[in-house]
Amino acid sequence: MLRFLRFLTAGESHGPGLTIVVEGMPAAVPVSEDQIAMDLRRRQGGYGRGGRMLIEQDYAYITSGVTQGRTTGSPIAMTIENKDYANWKDKSPPPITVPRPGHVDLAGALKYQHDDMRLVLERSSARETTARVAAAGLAKSLLGELDVKIGGHVVALGGVEAPVPDLPWGELFGRAEESEVRCYDPETTQRMIARIDEAKAGRDTLGGVVEVVAWGLAPGVGSFVHWDRKLDGRLAGAVMSINAIKGVEIGHGFASAARSGTQVQDAIRWGEGRPIRATNRAGGTEGGVTNGEPIVVRAAMKPISTTLTPQPSVDMRTGEETVMEYQRSDICAVPAAAVVVEAMVALVLADGYLEKFGGDNIRETRSNMEQYLSSIGWSALV
Repeated sequence: MLRFLRFLTAGESHGPGLTIVVEGMPAAVPVSEDQIAMDLRRRQGGYGRGGRMLIEQDYAYITSGVTQGRTTGSPIAMTIENKDYANWKDKSPPPITVPRPGHVDLAGALKYQHDDMRLVLERSSARETTARVAAAGLAKSLLGELDVKIGGHVVALGGVEAPVPDLPWGELFGRAEESEVRCYDPETTQRMIARIDEAKAGRDTLGGVVEVVAWGLAPGVGSFVHWDRKLDGRLAGAVMSINAIKGVEIGHGFASAARSGTQVQDAIRWGEGRPIRATNRAGGTEGGVTNGEPIVVRAAMKPISTTLTPQPSVDMRTGEETVMEYQRSDICAVPAAAVVVEAMVALVLADGYLEKFGGDNIRETRSNMEQYLSSIGWSALV
């Protein structure tokens, strides 16, 4: 899916650690391990997380591709230690033969013909998203050099919905970061926390909806020419690849289906020396191409499949009906999901910018962008 900025991750949930390789970054992009660590901490936070967050203190060590705080143009390699590995390395846990409903345990074991489903859940675990957030730290640094900002927040959790905000994006996301559930509204935050407490008491889990916004974008990123180059399709595919994400929409998305055409489109007017939109119902893309408005992506996360309440399953070793074996889990990870969705959106947008503007050095990339914006009369981004 990513053509110009590619990344690979390797590692298991309880293995020694995670490895990340990012290829395609231009030279001279400023990169900081501490800045990446901030996003890793954000991913670990949030009310309703499980016990493992008390063990891990994630930090991505850059081992190649960065010198004196700037990218060199070479592939960038990073490693993240799994501190929980020390608690597992000398153990020989029994094989897992009872698949958990909602996980890939059964399908994965059938695919690879494993007798022990632990071999499936170790790699399919959401622990892998730690590596994605680290990779996205590089993408965010690149986008920042090109005046693009990005943020994420929770708009619904366990059926509790936040009011529609009327705030500048920067202020909105600043408020959300002060919330234990990454919701900008204090009253809704308390209702969401109470809902998580209720689910915990009921030995259950919760899902929700997160929203990620990128603003300061140039128009013309993406393509309407081929199906696999459409930016909104690339965004949707990337976000759907995240654990437990079951739905993605751009802009007003599903709500648009219940409205008439005149209620859905964004009127084009002239202002500030260029065409502008009165609204942004399309969510920043038309025909798979950015139109200069903020990109708005929402993702629906299902409740975590592993619950304290046993769920019906079968023992694949004996064929007998039983209940699933409980594995350590969160009650709710929706606030963390906002950070992971941010990561995937950033990676796709960075890839789109490199596709559109190229450049082996970030100065060249920015010069190409500025020349393009000047040629279309788009002198200032909003």
